[in-house]
Amino acid sequence: MATSAPQARCDDPHAATVVWTDRFLEYSWTPEHPMKPARLRYTMTLAHALGVLDGIETLEPAAADTGELLRVHTGDYIEAVRRAVPAAAPGEEPVDPPYGLGSTDNPVFPRMHEASSVIVGGTLAAARAIAAGTTRRAVSIGGGMHHAMPGRAAGFCVYNDVAVAISWLLDHGFDRIAYLDVDVHHGDGVQHAFYRDPRVLTVSIHQHPATLWPNTGWPEETGSGSGDGTAINLPLLPGTRDPQWLRAFHAVVPGAIAAFRPQLIVSQCGVDTHREDPLADLELGIEGQVAAFAAMRDLADRYAEGRWLAVGGGGYGLVRVVPRAWTQLLALALDRPVDPATAIPQDWIDLVHTERPRISPPRTMGDGVDIAFQRWDGPGGTAETGDARIDRAQRAVDTAVLATRRACFGPLGLDPEDPRD
Repeated sequence: MATSAPQARCDDPHAATVVWTDRFLEYSWTPEHPMKPARLRYTMTLAHALGVLDGIETLEPAAADTGELLRVHTGDYIEAVRRAVPAAAPGEEPVDPPYGLGSTDNPVFPRMHEASSVIVGGTLAAARAIAAGTTRRAVSIGGGMHHAMPGRAAGFCVYNDVAVAISWLLDHGFDRIAYLDVDVHHGDGVQHAFYRDPRVLTVSIHQHPATLWPNTGWPEETGSGSGDGTAINLPLLPGTRDPQWLRAFHAVVPGAIAAFRPQLIVSQCGVDTHREDPLADLELGIEGQVAAFAAMRDLADRYAEGRWLAVGGGGYGLVRVVPRAWTQLLALALDRPVDPATAIPQDWIDLVHTERPRISPPRTMGDGVDIAFQRWDGPGGTAETGDARIDRAQRAVDTAVLATRRACFGPLGLDPEDPRD
């Protein structure tokens, strides 16, 4: 397989582009819906307040057109989204409506097609900037709608911006792309889009499918046909904390990336893994999430000549989680790291307190979580700490790691039981 990448080069190896438009805020469901566009606004406001975006000219995207959406979605589905009409009154949503449009998870909202197309346009703009060589890294926190299927909305996702962007990249000089998904929910829509495609490695680390929607992402899902071995799923049990999560990540992801040798890494950076997230059951802090972002960035630097496309995704801690985590994501991409102990500006605290008086704003950019972890050292290598809870959690993580490695490392030419791989 060819491994050449576009020849255009960015003079600054750490140059980064931030994609933003206020039109991202039009992706707005019902008032009761957990995915609220204010999470994006609070993120950008916090990033500005901390100086993370000082001197940065953001890239404003155009909406994706029908031809671009057809890379992933069916024509009848796109037309259904375009014609969808909101329910006349709350509570009228059917359980399983056609195309998934109008369900409780995916209620129709005004100008749904237009708003969803802008989300896709943002991720496409990031992809195009990297392909053109004008930037090495690009971040679009509005993106990450990884559940949308070719002919169906799912999990708060109408159009699959990530899959569309990867498809575009495959037609514009890239033939080895790694997709890393750290959202608490399985990245099922992106996996589905490239399940038979050996050019795309999809890796998803998520809460165990027996305990959380969409109930997919088992280790045995490894791809099919010529794509066999290019889907990697690492499911973790509820209650998994930062050290165990990071132990699992580093036991699987770096080895897979080193073997696949991608030309570009795409990261879905959902932050619903946080211990305060209302929709899931993992127990990460901001520090662990930031460590995951940094690890993916560093893998791009090491194996993909710095090409890193990062998008948002899930995350429903509107005030206390998403703004801090994604501000940290922007800071990492821009090489402007923010110490977790940094105090949050009072102006930002006053803003969110005025708008969300029932939510206690965070005071610093971290949670004070210890993320030190022991690296996986092979089957049966789990060290006992003397803390029964930690020991149980680590044994559970090691069981998951070994199941995933045994399912997918062989096709990558790796030894599933050798910790050096």
